[in-house]
Amino acid sequence: MTMLPKATLGRTGLEVTKLGYGAMELRGASRGRELDANQVETVLNGVLDAGINFIDTSIDYGESEELIGRHISHRRDEYYLATKCGCPLGEFEWSGRGGVPHVFTRDHIIAGVEQSLTRMRTDYIDLLQFHASPSIEELEEHQAIETLQELKREGKIRFIGASSTLPNLASHIEMGVFDAFQIPYSALERQHEETITQAAESGAGIILRGGVARGAPSDGKQRGNRWGLWQRAGLDELLDGMTRMEFILRFTLSHPALSTTIVGTVNPDHLAANLDALVAGPLPLDLYDEAKRRLTAAESEAE
Repeated sequence: MTMLPKATLGRTGLEVTKLGYGAMELRGASRGRELDANQVETVLNGVLDAGINFIDTSIDYGESEELIGRHISHRRDEYYLATKCGCPLGEFEWSGRGGVPHVFTRDHIIAGVEQSLTRMRTDYIDLLQFHASPSIEELEEHQAIETLQELKREGKIRFIGASSTLPNLASHIEMGVFDAFQIPYSALERQHEETITQAAESGAGIILRGGVARGAPSDGKQRGNRWGLWQRAGLDELLDGMTRMEFILRFTLSHPALSTTIVGTVNPDHLAANLDALVAGPLPLDLYDEAKRRLTAAESEAE
């Protein structure tokens, strides 16, 4: 097995593989695609067999937590487990874009953590993250930070994080209480590029999500604003033998503040391709800089 490159997840001290596994793809038919049980088992075990040691999920992701518990809880010492809190419990309408109510009261957070521990068949969560980028006012109103600190003292969680976006990300950094941030970033979604650096400079670990831009440059998905930006920037001219998906993942891996980027799939071939991109490493610095120059020009052109 190839030794995968790792980085320290900020002040947590956890040594995580720079490619993590995002388990949203395991949400199931009620909130996504129909899942084949054998394929799920194969992919989850394939993730660990390849050496990936960071798995991110959420209560919001339908069947995901239960499938992790069912198929790989017996290998719990091989991976760090991150999930989220504040998510709706029970049945709710899934929009797929975070358009569901999140509640950060003490009772709701504790109930969610207990549910997650049961579903994932584990005694502890390595990183518990507030979902949906709540405001400071919302967190303070419900003493949500204090609730997570209480859970940490009880040993049910190890570290506290936030899945965060601007404008609230800036104030989350200033709070100084988060061990890690999960932030969207890719060649086609760069609005957090500088704030990611600021978050890392605060001592927090950086988990980048959306690192392959939802597959926007791949065949069958070439539409919308992301694909338009790719074309205007002329990124095909920079591929030099890379596939588009290899290029975009290596672009994400090039951000110097990255600890890990979480990419989800239920396709073993896609997992293998992602691992190949990881091993190939970040883009050469001159290529990364040229891609950013072109993208900045293309973004200005669209304004």
